[in-house]
Amino acid sequence: MNLVLPIDDAFEPHHGSSATDRFIYELQIYGHRPFQDEPDPRPLPEEPVVESALTAMFAALFEMLGDTRLEPDLEDLLWSTVNLFHRAGERIQRELQRNEDGQRDGQRGQDGSEVKSVELERLVAEGVTLLERRNAFEYMRDFSADIFEAQTGSAWRPRTGSKVNHANMTAAMIDSRDFLSARRRAETEVLIPAGTKIAFSGGMEYNDHELIWAKLDQVHAKHWDMVLLHGGSPKGAERIAACWADARKVTQIFFKPNWTKYAKAAPFRRNDEMLSVMPAGVIIFPGSGITGNLADKARRLGIPVWQAAEDGA
Repeated sequence: MNLVLPIDDAFEPHHGSSATDRFIYELQIYGHRPFQDEPDPRPLPEEPVVESALTAMFAALFEMLGDTRLEPDLEDLLWSTVNLFHRAGERIQRELQRNEDGQRDGQRGQDGSEVKSVELERLVAEGVTLLERRNAFEYMRDFSADIFEAQTGSAWRPRTGSKVNHANMTAAMIDSRDFLSARRRAETEVLIPAGTKIAFSGGMEYNDHELIWAKLDQVHAKHWDMVLLHGGSPKGAERIAACWADARKVTQIFFKPNWTKYAKAAPFRRNDEMLSVMPAGVIIFPGSGITGNLADKARRLGIPVWQAAEDGA
């Protein structure tokens, strides 16, 4: 005897085709999902449409949470919105690297057969699409970051990794691990910016922003192509230096201590990594023994050191 249970609409409402149903249908009919292994003919979103939509998105969040009890959470939500596009670009960049590896293997394996020739052509077309998608998401991230800065007064920066615009071949913020890895691979395009490297260090309690900005402006006037190296501290002298670099549009490279790998020795290993770049000079503001260690090591390497007096003079 078959028992038929009544359908509870409250538990499982009637609906049309589900996402799973559509996926299975596509596999049954086509053997693959659309655009899985062929160029996607659909256009990218146009820049005016992107800018209008992102402006409306941020405005809606600001209007919804502003002047409410949730306003303290607004900056984090806006930061996360920018980060959505940043993470999407990073994901596609990883896919692009795999695609480039496949193209290199395909080029080495060419034997004149049509099968391998067609596969290489497919990989090249896929690579072009990935490039366009990555650049589009980086544009969305950069435009969103500008809105974030306008609404919060703070520059948007990723918690990890680098902030790179591949379309314009510029790098606004570079993680030291990306920088050193690129240097080892002898890549001199985006992640190794051309220019005069100047290292900077100072304590987390030091806050004489006028003196820091004045000194950095002085160095920048001498080295118009300056690239700022610092520890990326969330407050204090290095935070002030990061704000200066944002304002002056100077590329900066964060050398953050790797506590997981080096434990208590992490800040000192960080100093070694920063000096391995052989900066043209080191600027030191009052701080801890770690700051002093950077200055001492720089002098032993013959790198010029400018050190502010403890009283800020």
